[in-house]
Amino acid sequence: MKLGIFAKTFEGNDPALVFPAVCASGFGVVQYNMACSGLASLPDEISTERASAVRISAQQFGVEIAAVSATYNMIHPDLSVRQHGLRRLEVIASRCADMGTSLITLCTGTRDTHDQWKWHAGNASAESWRDLRVAMEQALAIAERYQVTMGIEPELANVVNSAAKARQLIDEMQSPRLKVIFDAANLFEAVAVDEQKSIVATSIDLLAEHIVMAHAKDRMPDGAFTVAGQGCLDYGHYIACLKSIGFGGALVTHGLTAPDAAGVARFLTSIV
Repeated sequence: MKLGIFAKTFEGNDPALVFPAVCASGFGVVQYNMACSGLASLPDEISTERASAVRISAQQFGVEIAAVSATYNMIHPDLSVRQHGLRRLEVIASRCADMGTSLITLCTGTRDTHDQWKWHAGNASAESWRDLRVAMEQALAIAERYQVTMGIEPELANVVNSAAKARQLIDEMQSPRLKVIFDAANLFEAVAVDEQKSIVATSIDLLAEHIVMAHAKDRMPDGAFTVAGQGCLDYGHYIACLKSIGFGGALVTHGLTAPDAAGVARFLTSIV
């Protein structure tokens, strides 16, 4: 596996400033965010020059751009909000080739109007699933147009809140351009170790052929998120499960600060 980190972990609005910090911390791969180019995470426009600067800087410092973030709330109750996010998704997709990547990370969304990472009871409704299907069909049309892949991440707070829901969406969409970003810490809160291990193993087995990138953060015993290696996620088991399906892609850490980065790199190196 290749060790990666969210680029926006580090300060800077120019990839030529961010990528040296990535390398110095022990990582060679990033999940990029347009904020690292001095833009909004979902900008209305990306010039060819700005996009190319990401690829050029990555090559200069030996950094791989595993993916670029384009997360927006795909089932926001306000249709105009969803449409605005879709337009900005296309902006990013149109510049992926210039940036040197072909994977875009998405958020399947929530009915919560303020926080796209907060659970809402309406997420479980048939209407929410229909809205997600429509939004994903539109996103996949963009993926076809620009020859990119869309990665969804099962997340307890979102409408796709389990591996089973992710597999259901993939089966319904029937598109080779829809894949999975797998984060074990997103699939449980406060559970016994045996239950945690069962959830992780079963989920990886179910999604095996569709996993294109993995994330690395952690959970505290009370369910709160924390830095990889500082919680109760059994990382030995998590990595063993990924290896068992032949996964050799990027393992990208996030939910940490720049001072944490080198220590997390050492921790992950010790187990992969």
